[in-house]
Amino acid sequence: MSNVPPPRRLTLDQVAERAGVSRSVASRVLNDAPHVSRAKREAVERAVRDLGFVANSKARALATSQAGVAALVISQHDPAVLADPFFGQVIVGVSAVLEEADLNLMLCLAASERGRSRVEHLLRSGGVDGVMMMALHEDDPLAALAEQTATPVIFGGRPVGKDPRWYVDIDNVAGARVATDHLLARGRKNIVTISGPLDTQVGQARHRGYREALLLAGVTPREPETGDFEEAGGAAAMTRLLQAHPDLDGVFAANDNMAVGALRALRQAGRSVPGEVSVVGFDDLAVAQIAEPALTTVHQPIRNLGREMARMLVGLIGGQDPSPLLLPTHLVVRASS
Repeated sequence: MSNVPPPRRLTLDQVAERAGVSRSVASRVLNDAPHVSRAKREAVERAVRDLGFVANSKARALATSQAGVAALVISQHDPAVLADPFFGQVIVGVSAVLEEADLNLMLCLAASERGRSRVEHLLRSGGVDGVMMMALHEDDPLAALAEQTATPVIFGGRPVGKDPRWYVDIDNVAGARVATDHLLARGRKNIVTISGPLDTQVGQARHRGYREALLLAGVTPREPETGDFEEAGGAAAMTRLLQAHPDLDGVFAANDNMAVGALRALRQAGRSVPGEVSVVGFDDLAVAQIAEPALTTVHQPIRNLGREMARMLVGLIGGQDPSPLLLPTHLVVRASS
């Protein structure tokens, strides 16, 4: 009786590696799914012949994908949001992964009733293979819609009051805590905050991190001035804070756009930065480096957020069950503190 072990079954991963494509692309070719480029299809077919690969008929794969489209849904109504550097970086990350998987990207703004109806139609009609949702507000109908569909849905940031199965998020609480700790370490005693909208998870989380850092230091947090993540909103909030707390000497703004607005308002009020007031933002966008003075900020991996959302979605479309992901942040110290 022979002791020679039977040959190991070749895997889809080996085919993909031989063809120089992703596993999902190899799967789509083997299942004769649409929306695969001719070059990649030929590469996979050549790898199958060279390796003598025989597909496992029970394997789950991207064969279930029919539309060849993934949607990025942003709960905003103003198209100008797409010019925001934050969303620009997210889109770059998402696009890179979807291109690898031969999925086309559809962008949807869905804060209006018309926009939500369009997304609902896409989900119910099978017009997309999967959806990534971002920037949801409290009680946003999109969150309920996501729970009612069989279409794979990934959240970029968790919706307020929800615990979705699949999401990619930033550790906003820890980032805000580090930002506030930095202001305390700089000897600042009267620290205020410009929060993001408090009906959003990111606004709530960054405000929570600010409060936790101060409470742990034995300092009573002051009430936030709420901004809208825009520069003008940050400037207006800073002006209100100066009127309410003329003794303030430290500011944590919940994103870089608002922090830049705060710098402008402080300059107009004759308050020197960082001499009289230290300012810290959140995001580490390009504007932080060219601000005057250059902005200390919490770096979040924005492009990687987009990449990981898209990777998770491609996995779901292919029959996987990925785990939620929380991405870390770190402080970048510049001249504003």
